[in-house]
Amino acid sequence: MASNSTWTAKQNKLFENALATYDKDTPDRWHNLARAVGGKTVEEVKRHYEMLVEDVEHIESGKVPLPNYKASGGGSSNGCKVMDEEQRLKYLKPQ
Repeated sequence: MASNSTWTAKQNKLFENALATYDKDTPDRWHNLARAVGGKTVEEVKRHYEMLVEDVEHIESGKVPLPNYKASGGGSSNGCKVMDEEQRLKYLKPQ
């Protein structure tokens, strides 16, 4: 099944939830992940996972600078602002 390489916020959330369900020891893990996301091939799911691992490695190694949040009325009392799904995906997208 062919599809485009764009992932929607909904597909990303389904992917994240499926990763929590199907760990590395799960038989047919990639097929289960692809089925849980819907509209993606096993190869697309594997590549998406590899990109996620790369992103996490870059963040943890300090290669990705933390965003400089501006104070806004919608933040918490300690000045922190939580990113929504779209902002997080844009931030994590490889350059």
